[in-house]
Amino acid sequence: MSDKRQFTPLEKKIIHELQQDLPVVRRPFAAVAERVGISEAELLDKVRGFIGDDIIRRFGATLRHQRSGFDANAMVVWEVEPERAEEVGNIFASFREVSHCYQRPAMPDWPYRLFTMIHASSPEVCRQIAQRMSDAAGIEKFDLLFTQEELKKTTMAYFGDSEE
Repeated sequence: MSDKRQFTPLEKKIIHELQQDLPVVRRPFAAVAERVGISEAELLDKVRGFIGDDIIRRFGATLRHQRSGFDANAMVVWEVEPERAEEVGNIFASFREVSHCYQRPAMPDWPYRLFTMIHASSPEVCRQIAQRMSDAAGIEKFDLLFTQEELKKTTMAYFGDSEE
């Protein structure tokens, strides 16, 4: 595929719609297709093509934890040996309270290499979840960084309303 792919007006409209929040309905892609003016099958064929052409790499979900009944969330930072990072990351990712699990390089003044975002009804419940995770993986060195204020939660916008 060329680096300078030209998108048709329909493709731009589809991408514009897909970068919006999906409607919370039984068949969200049918609702998107209706807004675009095509059938659900046509939309899904286009999406599969975008995925195959590496135009869409993933669909993500954003948890708006306050609307979901979670009053507390914390980034738990874990000090894990490099050779155990993948194993421990898989254990942590299996917890239903974990919405994100990342591995990053440790630094001389920051020994943490695994990061998990957990959501719960209170800070105390976050601490209890982190302790359960610690026990499950045998990782004793961790800290919880509680969210103080959400400053930004937006989606990339590639084509605006006025694009053809």
